[in-house]
Amino acid sequence: MDLKLQSRQEGDVTVVSASGEVDVFTAPGLDAELAAQLADGHARLVVDLSDVSFLDSTGLGVLVKGLKGAREGDGFVRLVVTAERIRKIFDITGLDASMPLFDTVDDALAG
Repeated sequence: MDLKLQSRQEGDVTVVSASGEVDVFTAPGLDAELAAQLADGHARLVVDLSDVSFLDSTGLGVLVKGLKGAREGDGFVRLVVTAERIRKIFDITGLDASMPLFDTVDDALAG
């Protein structure tokens, strides 16, 4: 399955919405989008994964890399995750402590 990405500004926060699967084949696209946002000085990121049906370790690595870049710019990464199987990945790995999970984009924006 393909990965579709869309980015938009919500005040001083950039929302990157992903739809599809984030795996070894599609993760480079997400990596490129996050890198482009960070390069443009957008270090406050909400990554909306609510339409993502699959996330593998490559996708996790891309998100961790994005988090590192955001922190270097005094920013953050907040995630919107609605699928229980994907939330569980963040819980098991402990990454939910570094990248808080939210049910909606509005909740993530409110932070």
